[in-house]
Amino acid sequence: MNKAADNIRCLALSMVEKAKSGHPGGALGGADFINVLFSEYLRFDPDCPGRWARDRFFLDPGHMSPMLYAQLALTGRFSLEELEAFRQWGSATPGHPERDVERGIENTSGPLGQGHTLAVGAAIAAKFLGHRFGSEVMPQQIYAFISDGGIQEEISQGAGRIAGHLGLDNLTMFYDANDVQLSTMVDEVDTEDVARKYEAWGWKVLTIKGNDVAEIRKALDEALATKGCPTLIIGKTCMAYKALDAEGRDIVDRIPTHGQPLSKAGVSIEKTLGAMGFDAANPFVIAPEVEALYRQRDEELRQLWKQYDATFSQWQKANAEDAALMKDWFDGKLPVIDWAAIEQKSGQATRSASATVLKELAARVPNMIVSSADLSNSDKTDGFLKGTEAMSRNNYGGRFLQAGVAELTMAALCVGMMLHGGVIAACGTFFVFSDYQKPVIRLAALMQVPVKFVWTHDAFRVGEDGPTHEPVEQEAQIRLMEKLHNHSGQRSMLVLRPADVHETTVAWQMAMENDQTPTGLILSRQNIDDLPNEGLTPYARAVRMMCGGYIVSDDEGAEMALVATGSEVATLEAAAAILRAEGRKLRVVSIPSEGLFMDQPESYRREVLPEGMPRFGLTAGLPINLEGLVGANGVIHGLESFGYSAPYKVLDEKLGFTPEAVAEKIRTLLQRR
Repeated sequence: MNKAADNIRCLALSMVEKAKSGHPGGALGGADFINVLFSEYLRFDPDCPGRWARDRFFLDPGHMSPMLYAQLALTGRFSLEELEAFRQWGSATPGHPERDVERGIENTSGPLGQGHTLAVGAAIAAKFLGHRFGSEVMPQQIYAFISDGGIQEEISQGAGRIAGHLGLDNLTMFYDANDVQLSTMVDEVDTEDVARKYEAWGWKVLTIKGNDVAEIRKALDEALATKGCPTLIIGKTCMAYKALDAEGRDIVDRIPTHGQPLSKAGVSIEKTLGAMGFDAANPFVIAPEVEALYRQRDEELRQLWKQYDATFSQWQKANAEDAALMKDWFDGKLPVIDWAAIEQKSGQATRSASATVLKELAARVPNMIVSSADLSNSDKTDGFLKGTEAMSRNNYGGRFLQAGVAELTMAALCVGMMLHGGVIAACGTFFVFSDYQKPVIRLAALMQVPVKFVWTHDAFRVGEDGPTHEPVEQEAQIRLMEKLHNHSGQRSMLVLRPADVHETTVAWQMAMENDQTPTGLILSRQNIDDLPNEGLTPYARAVRMMCGGYIVSDDEGAEMALVATGSEVATLEAAAAILRAEGRKLRVVSIPSEGLFMDQPESYRREVLPEGMPRFGLTAGLPINLEGLVGANGVIHGLESFGYSAPYKVLDEKLGFTPEAVAEKIRTLLQRR
């Protein structure tokens, strides 16, 4: 066992040396725990890594990737040549791990704190699925590895609180407590009692020597035997464990060994590797006895999965419908939903229209879990809650997670649920508080996790609450994610701001059918008039938004195209009615998703927004929201300051967003032509 951990140390430090870049010190200290976990405890299938019932390991400190890659090389998931290409262009071993289940990487990690919060989300999903199908077929345990930085990141409070509150006894987290950070010692920035903090949250806490194999085994055994709460194992480890200088003296627990090749921190690579039985001239090797250890573990795992398959087969015969349902859930297959049959009340706020859809989804999608940050009765996710129950430690079958005031944590939990698989997760809050969620949104987009974000109170029309709660710049920020592409070449996120209740139905349809990227729904607080249907049914009219944008109303020989998203489309339609009564000919266009619209064939885009037709844009956010659609020769009326506290109709008047004020702006432009 010690030789295998030393092999991980040898490979990890050698990767950093060859790349001349990376973080070797922590990898050397954490090698003992990860080796014990993978060689004796973690249940994974060496021949089928994506097993639904596998245990899952979430790494929080992504900078410790050399440790993970080295460990996965021992399990056969990475070649030694791939380790040698660490941090290079096109390499399978980037500087921070990127999600690849086939290679044993459950999550992309790097932003500290998110990795272990994703693990809490995965544990929630596992509890939900175990409750639904039974622990004999859903026995998976969730393991997380966290460092000092992850403990300090604010998200850890939400993750720790919620995991303890829910009693997630399928979650075990190892805290690599080496007391050394990138630029300081831990005691220079943090003197809290971590153990007591987690105990206060309801965790079982075990403190061990983190480089002692016997103590690691004992702690893992105790964690797996613990019922009713998650377990934190605080492993007191040494930064750069077993590193030696040229005289053979220990060089441990020093800041310089954290974030650079050890040879630059006074470490003798020859002495260090030699003391562990490896050759510095040929370090990219797996020792024969280590190879034998892990091939023996492969055979043990194959027998374990053979037993599981027998158990699953018996269960499947007795529960054929549940077995088929489980497959559908893990395959991401949606049940049939008659979207056109969803009845919406005219003239409602789009958040209320969302509640109507969520009520239907609660009835039709039994593996959907929705969460809200103490706003369910305001962001209207309670439309879903009314069709289910809140999840609790006494009811893991509840499909509504009351996250408390924790937007960042909630978002990561939902992403973690979907990383686990078998569930569809959505979370709601006010749009202005999407600012708290941006780090998770970005990571979800990078990992291509199709979580659903529900953002309400979308503009200054929040009203009396004032500028702290009135989003202005948020739409511009989030739509940047539509412009950013993921590594599959797709737009990294689908962002939809529906213009009325019927567009909201279709927006939810698009969100549920989008299984490739995250989706953001931006919804109004205030009521909005329905758009004209032009001889179509409301659904048939609204479904045209699946092209990203469409013509709402049009006059033959239109003099100008009026462009908007969300509630401003109805304002434009009302302004157009005033001007049409004066004999003006206009076209009104709704563009709920600029990214999706720009992906349409040029012929369609020119059909909706012809070249040469003057354009006027209206947005309750920054004018930049519409610049790509209106163009340099068009005019945009938007908001270029923070909002104000007043009833929203007063704000409409003061800020120039009434139909009459907008009509006057358009009239002036037309008169100049």
